[in-house]
Amino acid sequence: MSKELTEALNEQMNFEFYSAHVYQAMAAYCSGESLDGFANFFIVQAEEERFHAMKIYKFLNDRGQRATLAALPEPKNEYSSMLDVFEHGYAHEQQNTKKFYNLADIALNEREHATMYFLKWFIDEQVEEEALFDNIIQKLRRIEKDSNAFYMLDAEFGKRSFTPPAE
Repeated sequence: MSKELTEALNEQMNFEFYSAHVYQAMAAYCSGESLDGFANFFIVQAEEERFHAMKIYKFLNDRGQRATLAALPEPKNEYSSMLDVFEHGYAHEQQNTKKFYNLADIALNEREHATMYFLKWFIDEQVEEEALFDNIIQKLRRIEKDSNAFYMLDAEFGKRSFTPPAE
């Protein structure tokens, strides 16, 4: 594996840890607004992102490369509404997708087949993540000021959990 690809994988691993940080901050915002279901949604998102980071960490080690950790930037902590929170989450997922595409391009250019195969799982995951956020944004826009529907959505998110996929 080239130095460029190893560095790019490390950068992506660190971005996944940062993503967990972003989602934990969103959970804290929701908790501060007494929206425990929404907070749970983002706690689960943070768990997923840490799982993704560790998947890259393990891949690097399995390929004889060293995982290197970097400092995490401070995430956004204040939002104007739940719609604002999810719009920021959606934009973050779109940024993450672009980063995975760039990583896949490097692996493709280097004909690094093991890495290309490894990255396919993440690219598929990004399709799901973007669709999830887009769907929730559409629901939030539809319910607007319907407090009953809003609290039903909050209750629904309170039931969400993370189960790592079987390897």
